[in-house]
Amino acid sequence: MSVPDGRITTVFDRAGAFPDGVVLLDGVVCWTTMGVPTRAAATTGESGLDYSRPNGGLHAVGLDGADARDVVPSGSITTGKQLASDGSGTLYWSDREGCRVSRVHVDGSGLTDLVVNTRDSSWLRECVGVAVDAGYLYWTQKGPAKGGRGRIFRAGLEIPAGESAERRSDVELLWDGLPEPIDLEIRDGWLYWTDRGAEPDGNTLNRAPVPAPGEKGAAPQILAGGFREAIGLAVDDDVVYVSDLGGRIRAVPLDGGEPRMFADLHEPVSGIAGIRG
Repeated sequence: MSVPDGRITTVFDRAGAFPDGVVLLDGVVCWTTMGVPTRAAATTGESGLDYSRPNGGLHAVGLDGADARDVVPSGSITTGKQLASDGSGTLYWSDREGCRVSRVHVDGSGLTDLVVNTRDSSWLRECVGVAVDAGYLYWTQKGPAKGGRGRIFRAGLEIPAGESAERRSDVELLWDGLPEPIDLEIRDGWLYWTDRGAEPDGNTLNRAPVPAPGEKGAAPQILAGGFREAIGLAVDDDVVYVSDLGGRIRAVPLDGGEPRMFADLHEPVSGIAGIRG
């Protein structure tokens, strides 16, 4: 979508089942898919969908729509969520029902789990958002829907010697008791995140200074609220674009100005990314 005029261009129309996270690397669009869910009997809406079957994926296509391929084979991911890049050819993503954070080179080599949680009935183990900055990995564990038990964590990009993705001594809990944190982005020393939890603190865009090593995160600043299940974000120099499952993308000024409607696509919008130039 063109920022000046809102013109929409379809890059690729075979993105797969429930696309979620997206980044651009050297003219290549990379994205995750959540895979095909099953539906519990006599249910409607998103809450009745079960994504626990491992049929998510990580895919790539040229910005011109050519050379589509799978970065990792379908089924290597349970439920692909937010996708991030280190800017040097490595992709990082959260796997919600897989309860893990993983990485791979854009050519498909070096598939590695960095964080692996044991799934249980608490809904506290599921990883959703992910960001990479200054040698650290950041991720969200959203907790139960509208549960007020969401958390944001940090660890090194490399697993400490002699340890494993299941047991890491360097994991820091930065924020706890958040409504339901989803996607992350780091810009100029600030950590930004969307939250789709219960109002007044949920369905918001938030930010807080990135805490120093060993320190807890400060109380977040709510930049905007009133979203319809806030999901994706893209931070520009003076504005943050936020998508939601209501189909809207809103532009939130960082100077405290009133958010404006950037687009209403009338269908759910998940991850978004900005492209410069």
